[in-house]
Amino acid sequence: MNTQSRVLSGMRPTGRLHLGHYHGVLKNWIELQHEFDCYFFVADWHALTTHYEDSHVIADSVWDMVIDWLASGVNPGSAQLFIQSHVPEHAELHLLLSMVTPLGWLERVPSYKDQQDKLRERDLATYGFLGYPLLQSADILIYNADKVPVGEDQVAHVELTREVARRFNHLYGREPDFEERADEAIRKMGKKNAKIYRKLRRRYQEKGDQEALEAAQLLSFVDSLPSGLDTWVGEAGKMLSGGQAKCHTDDHFFCFRYV
Repeated sequence: MNTQSRVLSGMRPTGRLHLGHYHGVLKNWIELQHEFDCYFFVADWHALTTHYEDSHVIADSVWDMVIDWLASGVNPGSAQLFIQSHVPEHAELHLLLSMVTPLGWLERVPSYKDQQDKLRERDLATYGFLGYPLLQSADILIYNADKVPVGEDQVAHVELTREVARRFNHLYGREPDFEERADEAIRKMGKKNAKIYRKLRRRYQEKGDQEALEAAQLLSFVDSLPSGLDTWVGEAGKMLSGGQAKCHTDDHFFCFRYV
């Protein structure tokens, strides 16, 4: 099992499950639980965004849905199972993220208008429904999940999560003189390595490229390395920036794995 990768996936308790749930979701969960560190949850707060007028349906469906999970092969010994509303930190993080998320970001999510068209019989002109993707972002970020299996209609929600996390870190994740200290550290790398570092940083900031982040972290060690070794690391960084190798860093230890 790959315990370094965490899977997060949830299901809304809005009625009885059917074969579509089994073939579309549960079969995938059954396989994933033996391969990764999995967190599967009952998304009852998500269900409330569309069924707030029929909340009894949610309450009646929660445990029936969990029983169906167990009957299909989802194993609480292999995966973490929980009910979203029983973990109040989901709501707390959602509230904090809502303070910094531009309204336009949520309004541009494709599923917002699509679902309103499909569910015209329901009044979805609420913040709860508009903020549905942001609640999903809180779900993902609170567990630091790096694998989030979603349907095609929710891919944009995962992209929103990346943008929200970057914005939050930009606002609160830096010391007051961070920019000046970072620029000074980059200049100490030398002109060639500094150029490579900025290129890698831009790839990560614009595209969320994890390999670019790992390569940039490696290059940041260059200035503290013994003479001669820094040149080798610089050359390795060039290979990384060209996608020829992957690096894995752990404090001051690093190694390369060519692909």
